[in-house]
Amino acid sequence: MSTSAAAGPTAPLAGIRVISLAEQYPGPFATLLLGDLGADVIQIERPHGGDPSRAFPGLYQALNRGKRSVALDLKDSDALSACRALVATADVMLEGFRPGVLGRLGLGHDDLAQLNPALVYVSVSGFGQSGPLRDLPAHDLTFQALAGLLDADEPRIPHLALADLFAGMFTAFAAVTGVLSARNTGHGGYYDVAMFDTLLTVAATRLVPRVNALPADTLGLDPGYGFFAAADGTWVSLSIAFEDHFWAALCSALDMPDAQALSGPQRVEQRDALQSAIAQRIAAMPADHWDVALAGSGVPYGRLNGVDDILADPHVGLREMFQSIRTRDGEQQTFVRQPLLVDGIAHGPSRGVPQLGEHTAELLAEVGIDPAVVNRLVAPLSEPKPSQIY
Repeated sequence: MSTSAAAGPTAPLAGIRVISLAEQYPGPFATLLLGDLGADVIQIERPHGGDPSRAFPGLYQALNRGKRSVALDLKDSDALSACRALVATADVMLEGFRPGVLGRLGLGHDDLAQLNPALVYVSVSGFGQSGPLRDLPAHDLTFQALAGLLDADEPRIPHLALADLFAGMFTAFAAVTGVLSARNTGHGGYYDVAMFDTLLTVAATRLVPRVNALPADTLGLDPGYGFFAAADGTWVSLSIAFEDHFWAALCSALDMPDAQALSGPQRVEQRDALQSAIAQRIAAMPADHWDVALAGSGVPYGRLNGVDDILADPHVGLREMFQSIRTRDGEQQTFVRQPLLVDGIAHGPSRGVPQLGEHTAELLAEVGIDPAVVNRLVAPLSEPKPSQIY
């Protein structure tokens, strides 16, 4: 683990200010990526409770380091004016409310484009700003189910919230796209990101063949693609997708000479028998043996790692994926950085996780809000907060 290569003035997005009213997962993941790369991220939260994900400290900390928090009750006219003043200084605004909610508060795209014509306004929602499903409530599992990503015969709850994650990535992409366009045209634009749509996009290789009546491909059906248990109970993975040279190397390492010359279609046709033969051979020796015999033979191979294995992996350490920073209390916290190396620099978080409303006073003063108004807006932050999960 390394000390954070904090985003400084040379970071790719240095000088870009992002105001975010997008809570929970997609918006915070998007701003995590933008913030690590140098953007100044200001998240606006409700005064009592803040982002609902604060009720889950692990989730909140993983997504919200490196940002500044302003607590505003947008139903208060002074708070609404303060929010507009902050947006006037921004390059990007993200919001994650249901369609139409911010418009009713005077914070819709048309309202804010008059205030800041170069503002890139990104709305991230479940089903988008239009269509018959636009007002339907849903979480990640429902999006994956509706997008056809789950096994219809044996559906299981997936380990990763793919709709949240892909929506976050496309939201960050929308922000950067919009800023580039605004610099050329002076017009920021309105970007509509639907979590459901993002899943259809990433599932294109499944959908396009079907919609164009093309034959289904056999990717993933090669017998050398799957998980196999070694003699010591360790699960190992093989990921031969279709490549004959990888298959030949596997057969050589497993002493399967009769199968070595089989073509991809022949392997798929004999899949069950060949996969059984692979399983029997791998089950005969412990994983340490296969680390040498398979990985050393150039076969796409790897162990099935747990979290502790990842933390101890020297490759992960060399890539500086885990970075540590000092918090306001002098404690050390470790986070997973965004994945891009830029000119060899592993840009990561610049500060820790903000307390709710921690930066309200300084940022409102920065945009010229009257000190008496600032004091009134900050006062609720010192009151007892309800123990409520929104």
